[in-house]
Amino acid sequence: MTTPYRPTIHSQADLEGAWRHLIRPLGFHRRSVWLLLIDGDDRPTPVMTEVTDLPDAPDAEAIDGFGHLLTDLLEHVDPLGRWALLLSRPGAHPTDELDRTWAGALYDMVRSRGIRHDTIHLATDDEISPVPLDDVTGYLQAS
Repeated sequence: MTTPYRPTIHSQADLEGAWRHLIRPLGFHRRSVWLLLIDGDDRPTPVMTEVTDLPDAPDAEAIDGFGHLLTDLLEHVDPLGRWALLLSRPGAHPTDELDRTWAGALYDMVRSRGIRHDTIHLATDDEISPVPLDDVTGYLQAS
């Protein structure tokens, strides 16, 4: 019997390490968003979801749908939990404008709904790195 991977995640470095463990091998054929619920005890839940085949740019309807999903799951699974979100896409180049646009839309969504969350990360074909809120300030919608 295999013990589930359940590290304690207290920091961005802990989360990055968890993503490195969970998202492998790297190498992607399309743009996706990965959803990982971290419970009230700061441990990832056993289920991770990938939302696939995202368009290059986020649309308001899709982002609103993400917001409803994340809010509903928190309410029913663990109201004390928080979300970890990871964007993935093909290619090995560093964070680009489309990545920042997606991250900005996701940050807008969680912040506008009061959803607890961690730093959004980006996975490319050869790296996982954080996309902190400071890096997407120009991509956030005016509130």
